[in-house]
Amino acid sequence: MLDFLKIATREYKKDKWEVYPKFKVIKSEDLMIRGGDFYAVWVEERGLWSTDEQDVLQLIDREISNELKEAKKKHGENVVPRYMWDSESGMIDSWHRYCQKQTRDNFHSLDEKLIFSNAETNKKDYASKRLNYPLESGDISAYDELVSTLYSEEERHKIEWAIGSIVCGDSTKIQKFMVLYGAAGTGKSTILNIIQEMFDGYYCVFDAKALGSSNSSFALEAFKSNPLVAIQHDGDLSKIEDNTRLNSLVSHELMTVNEKFKSTYSSRFKCFLFMGTNKPVKITDAKSGLLRRLIDVTPTGNKLAPKEYKRIMKQIEFELGAIAYHCQEVYLEDPGYYDDYVPTLMMGASNDFYNFVIDSYHIFKKQDGTTLKAAWDMYKVYCEDAKVPYPFSQRTFKEELKNYFKNFTEAATSEDGPIIKNYYSGFKTEKFEIKKKKEPKHEEYRIQFGEYDSIFNKECAECPAQYGSSKGTPYKKWDNVTTVLADLDTSRLHYVKVPENHIVIDFDIKDEDGNKCFDKNLEAASKWPATYAELSKSGNGIHLHYIYTGDPSMLKSVYDDDVEVKVFSGNSSLRRKLTKCNNLPIAQISSGLPMKGEKMINKEVVQTERGLRTTIKKCISKEVHAGTKPNVDFIYKILEDAYTSGMSYDVSDMQNAVVAFAANSTNHSDYCLKLASKMKFKSEEPSAGDLNEDAELVFYDVEVFPNLFLVNWKFAGEGKPVVRMINPTPREIEDLMKLRLVGFNCRRYDNHILYARYIGYTNEQLYNLSQRIVSGEKGAFFGEAYNVSYTDVYDFCSKKQSLKKWEIELGIHHQELGLPWDQPVAEELWQKVAEYCDNDVIATEAVFNARQGDFVARKIQVDLVRLLHGITDVSVNDTTNSLSTKIIFGNNRKPQSEFNYRDLSKPVSWTEYDEYRQKFGPDYVFHIFDQDGLPTYDIYDPKDGCTVLPDGWSIMPFFPGYVFDHGRSIYIHDRSIAWPRDRDEIEKILEDKLDTRVELIGEGGRVYSEPGMYGGVWDGDIASQHPHSAIYERVFGPTFTKRFEDIVNARVAIKHKDFDLAGKMLDGALKPYLNEEQAADLAQALKIVINSIYGLTSAAFVNPFRDPRNIDNIVAKRGALFMTVLKSEVQKHGFKVCHIKTDSIKIPDANEDIQNFVIRFGKEYGYTFETEANFEKYCLVNDAVYVGKFKDGKHAGEWTATGTQFQVPYVFKKLFSHEPIQFEDMCETKSVSTSLYLDINEGLPEGEHNRVFIGKVGLFCPIKPGCGGGELLREAKDKDGNIKYASATGAKGYRWLESEMVRTSNKQDDIDRSYYDKLVDDAIDTISKYGDFEWFVSDDPYISPWDGPDAPWNESTPFDVR
Repeated sequence: MLDFLKIATREYKKDKWEVYPKFKVIKSEDLMIRGGDFYAVWVEERGLWSTDEQDVLQLIDREISNELKEAKKKHGENVVPRYMWDSESGMIDSWHRYCQKQTRDNFHSLDEKLIFSNAETNKKDYASKRLNYPLESGDISAYDELVSTLYSEEERHKIEWAIGSIVCGDSTKIQKFMVLYGAAGTGKSTILNIIQEMFDGYYCVFDAKALGSSNSSFALEAFKSNPLVAIQHDGDLSKIEDNTRLNSLVSHELMTVNEKFKSTYSSRFKCFLFMGTNKPVKITDAKSGLLRRLIDVTPTGNKLAPKEYKRIMKQIEFELGAIAYHCQEVYLEDPGYYDDYVPTLMMGASNDFYNFVIDSYHIFKKQDGTTLKAAWDMYKVYCEDAKVPYPFSQRTFKEELKNYFKNFTEAATSEDGPIIKNYYSGFKTEKFEIKKKKEPKHEEYRIQFGEYDSIFNKECAECPAQYGSSKGTPYKKWDNVTTVLADLDTSRLHYVKVPENHIVIDFDIKDEDGNKCFDKNLEAASKWPATYAELSKSGNGIHLHYIYTGDPSMLKSVYDDDVEVKVFSGNSSLRRKLTKCNNLPIAQISSGLPMKGEKMINKEVVQTERGLRTTIKKCISKEVHAGTKPNVDFIYKILEDAYTSGMSYDVSDMQNAVVAFAANSTNHSDYCLKLASKMKFKSEEPSAGDLNEDAELVFYDVEVFPNLFLVNWKFAGEGKPVVRMINPTPREIEDLMKLRLVGFNCRRYDNHILYARYIGYTNEQLYNLSQRIVSGEKGAFFGEAYNVSYTDVYDFCSKKQSLKKWEIELGIHHQELGLPWDQPVAEELWQKVAEYCDNDVIATEAVFNARQGDFVARKIQVDLVRLLHGITDVSVNDTTNSLSTKIIFGNNRKPQSEFNYRDLSKPVSWTEYDEYRQKFGPDYVFHIFDQDGLPTYDIYDPKDGCTVLPDGWSIMPFFPGYVFDHGRSIYIHDRSIAWPRDRDEIEKILEDKLDTRVELIGEGGRVYSEPGMYGGVWDGDIASQHPHSAIYERVFGPTFTKRFEDIVNARVAIKHKDFDLAGKMLDGALKPYLNEEQAADLAQALKIVINSIYGLTSAAFVNPFRDPRNIDNIVAKRGALFMTVLKSEVQKHGFKVCHIKTDSIKIPDANEDIQNFVIRFGKEYGYTFETEANFEKYCLVNDAVYVGKFKDGKHAGEWTATGTQFQVPYVFKKLFSHEPIQFEDMCETKSVSTSLYLDINEGLPEGEHNRVFIGKVGLFCPIKPGCGGGELLREAKDKDGNIKYASATGAKGYRWLESEMVRTSNKQDDIDRSYYDKLVDDAIDTISKYGDFEWFVSDDPYISPWDGPDAPWNESTPFDVR
């Protein structure tokens, strides 16, 4: 009976009795109360405490049942039990009242030490769980092979010492934590997985980044269960803001804990922390608390073959107890082994000062002392050479250096008498010495059968035994057997009664024909711990003999298909006929066997993502196993197998469902959640598409509503009908996916919808998925779905715009549906929706045909990847960025180690010539620049006798006025102003737009303008500015930049039809396309690659072209700085620069001399200027808008314009080209991010509306009042989130109709031309701000000031208003 409980019987009515529980108000030894509520109860049968309140209720009910039997003997059947499970009995309320109000807190923390399966426990051990393996010595050959491969002897010792400290129970006092530091895929998680398996139930997962953050108030919540071990597989302590919390946690200090929705409390955590990471831990200085506490472990980088890895990991499951015992022995050899350990590797990776001491190690060690002055001078040189970004001040340096010497004196006397100030002595060499530990290596185990003397015959000689009958059964009942094994001829069939703990693992694995297969059995059995083994009677099966150290009655009989665990209890016996055996002793086994209530599954890895999804769904539905924990185990296994096998998959969208399923485990939620946190829901490599070039080309589009899923598609070819699939089945989708599907933006939407139906999504699930994709949720995409399509028109098009805009541009009939996407569609309207979907399918094919040049370019890009690198797993469905990356780098995913980056504000001294020659390659030509960063027009080449240059001169372009300040680029022209000394003055100059001594130059390219009306304007354009910046800076290193340079030069050669020169590029890979038919497509393909590469160099996301050092976008910045300097030099020559736009400069009244100067100046920087245009007249309105008249060339006398104001066809034709006005010139494209409506409200009462849905894009004409037009509105929301309507941009004050309706209704005469006439008037007013408009548009010639006797820029110009 539980000491807090008494079961009583009382009469509650006449002759009616009840049996009920009474609770004693005592200090119980069987019950713990914490925080005024139930905490734990002692369960005698288990020998453990239980924190599950259901257990205590069942114990009480059991006592009630026992008392009920006694009461019925006394009072008959008129006795009623008041069970706890019966809510109407009121006993559960009595229990809660007792726990919460009638008794006081009385508890002891549970599970503060490990309990192994072979350990006896009592109440005072305060254990609620035990490990499923015993602590005992044994075979660890699989573990040895794994760890000795992944880690060196020294690093292995660290891991085993830490594990051993936990096994011994000392880790709760040790102030250390362990970081496994190395690249991805080097075995960090493998070791952490083993640790998790060893301490299952005693560990938690945590967030290291949160521990090091000063803002994460709930960082300690992960430790609320006070585990013995805490693990994070992929942590980050590289940017520690505050190490106080981490130090306190590792030191087991009393800490204040915040849990969400709970009051704060204090706790002293006892866990040992393990973290895997590929980023160094930030150690600020030698006094850092982390320095004393951190043990860093680095993998060798060696790996096992996948098949061998799986075999070993399987065998390790059986070695857990022996591993724990071995690690305990390692720890007990020297518990204080790491007391003085210094994490030298981690310091070297994150502490520049430590690296300085390492660099000076031999000097300090030899002299065993140094002065502050000498060390400081050494430090300054080191910082300069090593490019240390934030060197110490001398004061900080002085204090930090003390940590590396035993003694420091402010004044010391040398041997020859003089006093030496600030002297350090006694260099601490021990900080840099690493202890070594050697471990024996173990050979791989393989079962060897032969005609040996049987170990079993000797060990079981006295066991009862008898021969088998002709029927293959024992002759006698075992009670009548008097013979023992030693009496029998064991080569005959016989039976042996072995001890109950003697178990046999029976391997009867069959081949493809269903016959027992010796080779398969040998392979499977050899993965188990080495032990005595025999061949079966047939000679093809194998029996492994073990002594099981646990309770054999708890073992399940089925381990796997054709693998059986045989336990011989009662009168069961071992059937045996000795043929061959090995000569090993019978080993003990303690773990790794299936227990009753568990299901061990050993299936081959699921081969496809669809298979993974199906299996995970079955697990979540409990179709694989009835329990949550076994299903979570199985999900973990199939994902681990898929990841290890190298299969491409992405089921990350299922992570939330798996985590939710794991959290619902009744008894193992912590375990299941921990395991779910380790699951690899995504492969390392993305999914690759399978091309079926023989399949027919199909264009498709999908539409999704809450109750309707539509797939419309058609075979390629004019006039082919559109097939409408309404709510298609997964099988129908599977058949469709066998065709070559072409969609528009399908890689980011339609493919995933299609794939979701293919794997069984319902309409409602498809709708929810659609909403997640549209909202930009990252986890909404399927890895395999990207390659459902053959190609994506949107992706390969060099011109990016919506399908609706393409329809307008190509003149395709376009009519929006007008139904809300978030509402179910009435069944009678399904056909109408399907007809609407036809439009997009037809439009997709039309765009595909219209952009054939882009598609051919995409196919050429694919061919180039194959030709250059032999990579075959590429297709026209790969993205432009992906193909561009492969063209340059092949399969090298991390080429940044070869990249070059430099500070453009600093000169490259002649003393650095050898270094830069090596980095830039043997063909690079170095040009000389003076101390002002201006070219001398000389080449630097030591072979020509040019060696020493003056101080401050450079062998590469540099820009001494350049400053990059927190994302902002500044150029200081006035050399008397210095940064950062004159920061305040610089800021004032920048605010004064008229002061040009300091300029902001922009981040994407130089833009400069002096609006006005000009004549004789030369437009000089740099050919491929950004690519040549990359080439001349060798940003990708010599090899990869050469490949990029070949692409740039080949495109230029093709442009000039120099096919022979282009054929020499890229090792001749371009030759197949260098003909009149394909050259233009090749040039387009190369142009797309060039533009893609520039975009990737400056992209914010991680990609192979992105150099982490390149914070100021050096490719664009070099061109911007050059244009800034060029502008200044042109102005020094007496010319005005009216406009700079990235790679072009426009100079009014430019003569041949200034043009030649610009061209020559550019060549010194690696830029080639070409004449883009000569303008006779030119009016610049702002940075981006101008109108000009060509002076010469094939467009002589014609006008051109940029910017919407002058490019409106009606305006341009009326003012400049004087071409006839067509209907299309009076059509306006309007687009919004929400929805457009036409409110056809003429004739309606005030306040009433007739809003017609248009869509996001439409083509409209302004319509005269009274002619059926409507107000053009866009949907918006007020501050409270309510929908309202406002005029679309530029539409207010006019009425509108869709252009298609105007055309088909012959309402061209109803177009309101006053709308366009106002645009014309506004354009005239804009130009008139800068000069005489009438003269500007007239045929009167412009006379340059250079053509007259006066100097340029007289007070009078031809532009003055007359």
